[in-house]
Amino acid sequence: MSEVRTKALLAKSASRSLADLSSVERDRALELMADALIRNADRIMKENRKDMVKAEENGKPQAFLDRLMLNETRIGDMAKGLMSIRQLSDPIGETVAAWVRPNGLEIAQIRVPLGVVGMIYESRPNVTADAVGLCIKTANAVVLRGGSDAINSNRIIADVLAQASLEAGIPEGAIQLIHDTDRSSAVELMTLSGIIDVLIPRGGGGLIRSVVENAKVPVIETGEGNCHVYIDDDCDPQMAIDIVVNAKTSRPGVCNAAEKLLISRKSAPRLLPDLVRALKEKGVELRGCPEAMRLANGIMPAAEDDWGREYLSLIMAIKVVDGINEAIEHINRYGSGHSEAIVTSSYFNSRKFTSQVDAAAVYVNASTRFTDGYEYGFGAEIGISTQKFHARGPMGLKALTTIKYVVHGNGQTR
Repeated sequence: MSEVRTKALLAKSASRSLADLSSVERDRALELMADALIRNADRIMKENRKDMVKAEENGKPQAFLDRLMLNETRIGDMAKGLMSIRQLSDPIGETVAAWVRPNGLEIAQIRVPLGVVGMIYESRPNVTADAVGLCIKTANAVVLRGGSDAINSNRIIADVLAQASLEAGIPEGAIQLIHDTDRSSAVELMTLSGIIDVLIPRGGGGLIRSVVENAKVPVIETGEGNCHVYIDDDCDPQMAIDIVVNAKTSRPGVCNAAEKLLISRKSAPRLLPDLVRALKEKGVELRGCPEAMRLANGIMPAAEDDWGREYLSLIMAIKVVDGINEAIEHINRYGSGHSEAIVTSSYFNSRKFTSQVDAAAVYVNASTRFTDGYEYGFGAEIGISTQKFHARGPMGLKALTTIKYVVHGNGQTR
């Protein structure tokens, strides 16, 4: 039997016992796992360095290296993330709704685990800890298949977390990492209908499309982030600069970074030169429409395929639009449904933007960089869903649950 099927079956078996554990027992596991990450920080950094050296030798871009790199601070943040999850209310067993029928039947909607959560993701080893923490809190077993570029980091993190969880009474097999990084292992994981209850892809557009198109198990689609900031006719100029620079440059290699700047034709002559200057000072390569190029120096011509691209680097495309209607039309045509922002002093335009822009997260006078499980108070996230059912936006604890109907009677028949 293959490694993938073997580990998935072990997770399936463990999920049944895991569902019986109390919230106290699962919270204790999170405490021990957080402590284990700190105690094993040197081991984790040693293994991460192997991945970093390989990535550097393979000429990976700086944004990729930033996502891959672990240090004491980031390992500490992973531990804090687990403790943040531990502090959250346990959704398992929550009564969502309850009512009594005329025949006396007492019906309740109860929140329960999904069962076995499978995850296919690329080279961000902190995702390993986030996924494990969220799944253990919600009494789900988890099967992880990370990318080859982070295999050493993922293996040590998963091993440390699994060992710590056993000390708290989590059933063996509840935390599984697939060591085989050949593409065939990901394909096999996609086919395990009846074993994997839900599959979550997290990474670039190619990975997500492959999972959505080929999986034979239910998929929660997490999308790439072609995010926009629109500068409206009337706005605070300094606020506009601060938001655009933060959204683009604070961490350009993540999915909530802004990739496009739209600016109204009314604001462009007075604001665009300062915006371009501020972005260039941060090392951003700018591509733009002919009107943007005419209004500010240092902008290269944008091609048609720029408008739909997720750069994940210090590149930004700029388009001058006629106003909010054209901005909304452009975003809904080219955006990925992730995060979109408007900078405006108009209450009417802010309401129009939030109601008509089709995205999981829509911001008024704030950076797109806040689309994040930590920032939303979820402790962590297992992904940012861009689909429109079950879960949308940063996926915290409740996104990893489903509903069971529990019905009590006193002998009723039909």
